[in-house]
Amino acid sequence: MSNETTRILIADDHPLVRGALKEAVSGAVKGAQIGEAGDLQQLVGLLAEDSDADLVLLDLSMPGVRGFSGLMYLRAQHPGVPVVVVSGNEDRDVIRRCIDFGASGFIPKTTGVEAMRAAIRAVLEGGHWTPPDVDLTRPADKETADIVRRLAALTPQQVRVLMMLSEGLLNKQIAYELSVSEATVKAHVSAILQKLGVESRTQAVIAAGKIEAGQWGKGDAALA
Repeated sequence: MSNETTRILIADDHPLVRGALKEAVSGAVKGAQIGEAGDLQQLVGLLAEDSDADLVLLDLSMPGVRGFSGLMYLRAQHPGVPVVVVSGNEDRDVIRRCIDFGASGFIPKTTGVEAMRAAIRAVLEGGHWTPPDVDLTRPADKETADIVRRLAALTPQQVRVLMMLSEGLLNKQIAYELSVSEATVKAHVSAILQKLGVESRTQAVIAAGKIEAGQWGKGDAALA
């Protein structure tokens, strides 16, 4: 596959991993333009400059990303840009959740370089890719499907506010970080509570913790 206009962004906080991914991408798409980001903020900046990127390779664990929040944000903010999660976490439930949240693929970091290149090409051609032994034909359980639906209703800014709430930030601190008024933050919090079907910031934070760890369906029903 060769296309000098293909633009691919690699987001991972480890330079060695970015280097390995860059080598894989270069072998999969000759002449591709490759951008690199070490955290979510850098990735957001790159996408602001190039919203027509053809593919994002996203690590689940890097600064600014909490569990599935980075994926959720990208799918909400840039729905037309395919995202492939590249992670050291090979838990089958995590892989399934990434696909549920809109990822076009999931590549474990232990994947061989040729398989990785095949995965990248498959997604660029409009397909999906996950490890062969992951069964995506089994429908998600009702509780998971409901939570995915609720979370998908959050706007990109609401996703950011929810994650900041989970970090213990106050409204005024969130307002400062996002360069908006406290009234705007309060409006976002109210909308988040309504969309998640919870009654308090505490319940929203518990929900965010469930999102981060992929723990819904295990233990108490935090979103009930």
